[in-house]
Amino acid sequence: MPLSVRPTAALTGALSAGLAAVLVAGCSGSTGSGTAAGGAPDGSAPPRAAAVKPTPKPTPTGPYVALGDSYTSGLKISPQVGEPKGCSRSAVNYPSLVAKALGLSGERFRDVSCSGARTVDLTGAQSTDGGSNPPQLDALTTATRLVTVGIGGNDAGFMEVVGQCAKENLVDALKGLVGSDRAAAPCRDSYAAADGGDQVQRKVDAAGERLGQQLKEIKRRSPQAQVYVVGYPALLPGDPASCAPVLGSAVAGGDLGFLAEKEQQLNAMLKRRAEAAGAVFVDLAGPSAGHDMCAGEGARWVEPPFPAHGLAAIHPNAKGQEGAAEAVLKAVRG
Repeated sequence: MPLSVRPTAALTGALSAGLAAVLVAGCSGSTGSGTAAGGAPDGSAPPRAAAVKPTPKPTPTGPYVALGDSYTSGLKISPQVGEPKGCSRSAVNYPSLVAKALGLSGERFRDVSCSGARTVDLTGAQSTDGGSNPPQLDALTTATRLVTVGIGGNDAGFMEVVGQCAKENLVDALKGLVGSDRAAAPCRDSYAAADGGDQVQRKVDAAGERLGQQLKEIKRRSPQAQVYVVGYPALLPGDPASCAPVLGSAVAGGDLGFLAEKEQQLNAMLKRRAEAAGAVFVDLAGPSAGHDMCAGEGARWVEPPFPAHGLAAIHPNAKGQEGAAEAVLKAVRG
């Protein structure tokens, strides 16, 4: 994603002065002694000034700190490295691939992402099956120059929504066996009937408030760092019918649309919060289109509910991490 760069004060002043001179000459009609209007003293056209291009921000050279949840850590993707083991960090997750591409290693790269992490785990210790992961922001220093943040899905309870939709569709299927009419979107109907309306959106909004505060804390601890908030890849295709070969009738088409809508809300929140904090949002939904869980095994970036051997259901595989790394590098390099 190209970085937007504002013209420097000097350039803005030069352009303003040049425009003012043109306006004054045009309004007064004066050409001066021996000078053609708008020309040189001999009447020839003046040379054009060379265009000045804004200077892009340099690519960060580290130190680089990666923060995030299981979509960042690379849950179950081999080889698994680092401590605690309960964080399930992969040596080929997108932070590791980004660091390698930028030539960062040793003390110039720290991956503290952890499976199951929520925004509170950025500033508080996280308990895992393999031990405690220290507060992720503790890895930041004033020397840090690059930070990626991939978090928010667990706060919004997105995987819980997926599980709830599976349950609602199972109940609806059982009703169909006894002769009752099946609903077009039983999961959507269930959430709509709950007290307070859209519970998922409320959780997404609450997650956004917490993320906003954590982004401020990141800037406080590492004021010179360029910060990139990384979104979530597309889990489902635009056409729910294309999922039939993978999901069968386990989830109604209307509920597949509902889940896709909820993920869009989550990514939209991450984008708003990133921009409000002066960070860059890295979109993964666009690049991952056509690589969702319902794509073929050779094309998908996200595993379906019944994943390939050894991989995590409804989580990125190695191809998904490679795709994420490419998107992050594009944003970082401008």
